[in-house]
Amino acid sequence: MLGLALGDALGRRTEFSDVPMILRWYGPWRELALPEDAKITDDTQMTLALARALRAGEERGVAGPERLADLLREEFVGWYRSPDNNRAPGRTCLNACAFLMTDRPWQDASQIHSKGCGANMRVAPLGLLPGLTDAQRSGAAQLQSALTHGHPTALAASDLTARAVWLLAEGADPAGLVGQLRSYAYESRDRYDERWLGDLWTRSQDPDAAHFARRGWDECLAVLERLDAVQRTADPELDPCAYTGDGWIAEEALATGLLCFLLFPDEPLTALRRAACTRGDSDSIACLAGAFAGAHLGADAWPADWVAPIEHRDELLAFGALWDAV
Repeated sequence: MLGLALGDALGRRTEFSDVPMILRWYGPWRELALPEDAKITDDTQMTLALARALRAGEERGVAGPERLADLLREEFVGWYRSPDNNRAPGRTCLNACAFLMTDRPWQDASQIHSKGCGANMRVAPLGLLPGLTDAQRSGAAQLQSALTHGHPTALAASDLTARAVWLLAEGADPAGLVGQLRSYAYESRDRYDERWLGDLWTRSQDPDAAHFARRGWDECLAVLERLDAVQRTADPELDPCAYTGDGWIAEEALATGLLCFLLFPDEPLTALRRAACTRGDSDSIACLAGAFAGAHLGADAWPADWVAPIEHRDELLAFGALWDAV
């Protein structure tokens, strides 16, 4: 939780800039400093919204699909209405949340053609929440995406992101992580979880639910294959976006965030700095890289002078402590 917020805050001021501009303004990428105000963006705001919904579900009993959808709806609308929702939020989230304020089914609010990274950059709490089965984690990860980003690739990328965080938190070797994710994606290709998604697929132009699901998993598999091919040979001095994409869309954010982490699995600040010094969606890429690094190394990996000023620090630490205690 700390790692994703630190990456978000570090990438906040480099987003929308290319690498030469970032280097000109802030100096060598390996020396990037956290902004003094350490403010986060909508990436961490929506991560906290998901975490609050999950906590509410735990407090009131295990939250199944319908109950979790209601809790997410409440939190996402709360974020939409908040005066702090002024951190360059994504259009997909704004449009979907406007619909979620009505009494229409959440499936009608879902932006079915959007696979922006706004869903998988917030899903890390589902990789950390204890006590979930694989099926529950997968279904909830896709559901939280579907309330805003309904494209099948957004669903699959969210599922994979939560899976990666969970594997790393469970002690998986980073060197074998991409292979495990590829295997998981192959096994999931033909699975549409109607219990969690309802009839969402009918809003698309796919002929059936399996075709809808397969479309998303295949796009994620393609980018994971690219990542697998370069993870051991990529030049860390080159912009990671050149290898796996700029990160504005879900599957590329997953792959490029993972690449930044895998380049420096035991150097979390270096991974964040590399992710923030990119031509693409720098705050989301760094947010994901921070989540992976934090899941792998734990909260103590982050220097105290970085943690102290981060916005929402106490709440982030409280969630981590709550889930670690279980």
